[in-house]
Amino acid sequence: MIAHLKTDFVSDLACPWCIIGLRALTEALAQSAEALNAEIAFQPFELNPTMPFGGQNIGEHVAQKYGSTREQSAANRAMIVGRAAELGFTMAMTDDSRIYNMFDAQRLLHWASIEGRQSALEHALFDANFTDGADPGDHQVLVAAAAKAGLDPVAAGDVLSSGRYADEVRRRRSLGAVAGSMRCRRS
Repeated sequence: MIAHLKTDFVSDLACPWCIIGLRALTEALAQSAEALNAEIAFQPFELNPTMPFGGQNIGEHVAQKYGSTREQSAANRAMIVGRAAELGFTMAMTDDSRIYNMFDAQRLLHWASIEGRQSALEHALFDANFTDGADPGDHQVLVAAAAKAGLDPVAAGDVLSSGRYADEVRRRRSLGAVAGSMRCRRS
């Protein structure tokens, strides 16, 4: 008998540990596929709710938020890049990398969940942010990620230009903030 498991994965697309956790979870679920039918639902969370559109340099951000020196920040990034590589994910973080506002990406992910393509878009957005170094707050980047995930790029552009799903994301994000504060102590 195959058991069914539904997991709410509370994540911020700006968090490198979220893609590492997702890759590790996906790997573990694949190893259990014969006994387990697993479904992952992505829930929005913001580590940096006041992040301006256009983002901030990662070194500046980490220094302000955690008091880390440049050397500590570089060492942490190297460790994160190594862990991601162990899980088959290419993370191209450098001293010039930026952390971005993810609100519009979260709105698009909400729409993708309705369209049945949320997981594909989540992965495409992690790729855009961490592998390609693109700004996932930029609507052109978001539309390209939607197309990569098998979504209609015109419809994706309509969602972004309309402001649709903002209230739903804010509501779900507040629920994710409660869950995230219990699970994630540090980015």
